[in-house]
Amino acid sequence: MTTTIIPPQSGTAFLLKKGQRLTVVDPEGQQVSDLVAFNADDTSEWLSSGRTLDYASRFLLTTGDTLYSNRSTPMLVIESDDVGRHDFLLAPCSREMFAKLYGHTEPHRGCFGNLAEALEPFGIEPDRIPTAFNVFMNVQVNGETGALSVEPPLSKPGDSTTLLAQIDLVIGLTACSAGLSNNFRFKPISYRVE
Repeated sequence: MTTTIIPPQSGTAFLLKKGQRLTVVDPEGQQVSDLVAFNADDTSEWLSSGRTLDYASRFLLTTGDTLYSNRSTPMLVIESDDVGRHDFLLAPCSREMFAKLYGHTEPHRGCFGNLAEALEPFGIEPDRIPTAFNVFMNVQVNGETGALSVEPPLSKPGDSTTLLAQIDLVIGLTACSAGLSNNFRFKPISYRVE
């Protein structure tokens, strides 16, 4: 079983077969990994935040929860989860997001750009990248106003989340580039497939 390291502020994409397990590891703590998934046989079917949250009837997902596609197909099941706090509300950070929210004129391309580059060999165009399942991301929701705030991740060094593939998938995975997501310390993410 090989562990692969995703360097800070970068991303990768790979095939995950039905029945295989993907374990996402935070090697240094307080880092986020944006995860997207597509049906390997028909990439117009993708991991859907809306469908998943509809069926779970909550926005905090953890061990035992299923992540669904835009066609209501089970794609991944969370088998184990050391942290229990992930985000499925916010889109991958992007050059445009950095400009709009932080006023950066020459920002990093973000997770969106990293996913676009990694998914290109699979024929997946940038406009088809959905809202990511943001592993370890700590988004808080104000119960009165609905305001969202991004807080430092709760993950500690070595914490992991394992997902079981329900169908053959193309997976995109990043080491997040947004400072608010990782307490302004850009770090790697590791993963392994078994």
